[in-house]
Amino acid sequence: MLDIRYITNNVEKVKQSAKEKGYHVDIDRLLELDVQRRQKMTAADELRERRNRHASAMKGGRPSPELIAEGRAIKEQVATAEAELAEVLEEYNALLAQVPNIIFDDVPLGGEEDSVELERVGATDQHPAAKDHLTYAQERDWVDFARGAKVAGAKFYYLKGDLALLEQALTQYAITFLVQKGFQFMTVPHMVNQRTMVGTGFAPRTSDQSDEYAIEGEDLSLIATAEIPLTGYHADEILDEEALPLFYAGLSPCYRREAGAAGKHTRGLFRVHQFNKVEMYAYTLPEQSQAVHEQLLAYEKELWDSLGVSYRVINIAAGDLGAPAAKKYDIEYWSPVDGAFRELTSCSNCTDFQTQNLNIRVRRRDGSIEPVHSLNGTAVSLARALVVVLESFQQPDGSIRVPEVLVPYLQGRSTL
Repeated sequence: MLDIRYITNNVEKVKQSAKEKGYHVDIDRLLELDVQRRQKMTAADELRERRNRHASAMKGGRPSPELIAEGRAIKEQVATAEAELAEVLEEYNALLAQVPNIIFDDVPLGGEEDSVELERVGATDQHPAAKDHLTYAQERDWVDFARGAKVAGAKFYYLKGDLALLEQALTQYAITFLVQKGFQFMTVPHMVNQRTMVGTGFAPRTSDQSDEYAIEGEDLSLIATAEIPLTGYHADEILDEEALPLFYAGLSPCYRREAGAAGKHTRGLFRVHQFNKVEMYAYTLPEQSQAVHEQLLAYEKELWDSLGVSYRVINIAAGDLGAPAAKKYDIEYWSPVDGAFRELTSCSNCTDFQTQNLNIRVRRRDGSIEPVHSLNGTAVSLARALVVVLESFQQPDGSIRVPEVLVPYLQGRSTL
């Protein structure tokens, strides 16, 4: 979340940024509640201090009826003041949590269609004879959505045979690639508590847009990305300035309701309720985060260049940014089957939005303490990566050409 002091000192900027992102937050009401919060905290503190002084006066002898009556009155006043404070805090905290991060000045304004193409790499030819990934995989009995639906519902699936092996090859290649770049690889919890979920910024604009699976009766939700537990990894910690930046790579399944997917491309493996992903994550000093954002994007580009995939890089418009991001790049791959670009990876700078929530700070050399910045980026979203390989590397004889960098991870096989 944003610091209330920042909001107070930058009211119009906060309002405008929320508007550009499509978040409807009553900032004026939030500021009114902040005044009430501070007033009621002061009043409650003064009454508690008075209660403590009265308790001291009651010691060492038999108190008078008047002193006893006064003590009861103070106790009631404290209870009333604390109840009033709690009521204000409930509304205040709810409103504060709805305020999205401030966008950078170079973020395009508008909605999804206003995002700006920055770069295009590779050929953008159409292959009319190529089959879409779902048709191709089903003909070879590599994917089974029918049995997935039987055991779990629509948009669940089994990967089989060479397609399952290809997923493992992509996974191992991505992990090796990132470890060689200096990332610390880790597996992560597949469920997180509400504090971590909300603190990471996975709070929808409206309740019907919630994309997470919550565990009924538990303070736990299934993760939508390894970004969430990687953000919580350093919660309530103070990091050393010399240790930053920190780079982590997390492997996890991702669980998503896809509540807001209406009207989007959803065929086959492109948009499903469960998929595996290798995620990049970085903690940085505030002055490092913009450079590290470019670095994460460069890693994404290098990885997909090495696979021989055609793509473009997009600077995402404000209206298509989530609450935590100050800026986000997407890489969209070229589908020779559809003759269109499709979303493949994303890479976001969340500045101190997440770290403020989860109390992740850095101690400077001069002893001062401040929030760190956090960034995240997709290395490989495996379901979509399979779509890319199946649709981009079909051969005239009907086989799939394996990208050269994946051959060592498929027992030396160059075709599937």
